[in-house]
Amino acid sequence: MKIYFVFLLTLLTNTTFGQEPSATRITKHIHKLASDKMQGRGTGSPENAKAARYVEKYFKKYGLKPLGTDGYYQSFTAKVRRVVVPDSLRKAANVIGFLDNGAPYTIVIGAHYDHLGLGRQGSSLDSLPQGKIHNGADDNASGVAGLLEIAHYFTKNGVKEPYNFLFMAFGAEELGLQGSRYFLNNPTLPLDKLNFMVCMDMIGRYNPDRGVGIGGYGTSDTWPIVFKGAESSIKFFTDRAGNGGSDNAAFYAKQIPVLFFHTGGHPDYHKPSDDPDKIDAKAEEAILRLEIKLLLTALQQPKMTFTPVK
Repeated sequence: MKIYFVFLLTLLTNTTFGQEPSATRITKHIHKLASDKMQGRGTGSPENAKAARYVEKYFKKYGLKPLGTDGYYQSFTAKVRRVVVPDSLRKAANVIGFLDNGAPYTIVIGAHYDHLGLGRQGSSLDSLPQGKIHNGADDNASGVAGLLEIAHYFTKNGVKEPYNFLFMAFGAEELGLQGSRYFLNNPTLPLDKLNFMVCMDMIGRYNPDRGVGIGGYGTSDTWPIVFKGAESSIKFFTDRAGNGGSDNAAFYAKQIPVLFFHTGGHPDYHKPSDDPDKIDAKAEEAILRLEIKLLLTALQQPKMTFTPVK
């Protein structure tokens, strides 16, 4: 009887808490995406395509519906504006998975999966970048890990939520938000059906003195309601602006409310030293738990109205 009780308790625990964000899974995702073998995931590289397939694998595993133009993929041509060389036009793609809850409106969860490759496409802050692997563990393997964890939660929690979810891994963000802008100009879901967008870019280097910043607080009058009484084991603060930082800016430009999660800059930003061993996976887990709390509150609100931030 005792053994049966322990088994039942374990089963219930796994069912109840197994979908929660996990530092172990976060670490696994980041070490995979930001390993030296991935050669910095530069746009147009075989390793960038491999990173896209990694995201696709988990979208399939979690049962998300493909919502690209070719399965999960929405392909486009990215332009490298900083150099004029034969490879200044590169193949790129967004990876898009849809959680269909039969609802009229959809929430977008996004993160970019590209980085600077071997330092030849511009934006590196290293003094001699060319030929050096820019692993991009924080920027933005950390955000992709968050994307996959949020997808894991909402596909495994056993609840049919009142909104659908569109999970998007954007390509070519480092070349000027090209993936998110391409989607918004060529949407695979009508833009008037989107409620709001949540972006994660660089959420792996939590500084307890600063806390995690959450931008976009001023992009809808509903956000103060969502944040009211929100508590977390990690420190956080809000910023009203929604038009900077990452792919959230592209959605803001289309008058879609946004939130942008970011743990701030650090000396390894856009350098070859942005490595997986510097990520605080436990803090990222706590950040994602806060994000889920906010999402669960937002799910109970009517469709948001966009507010421009002056």
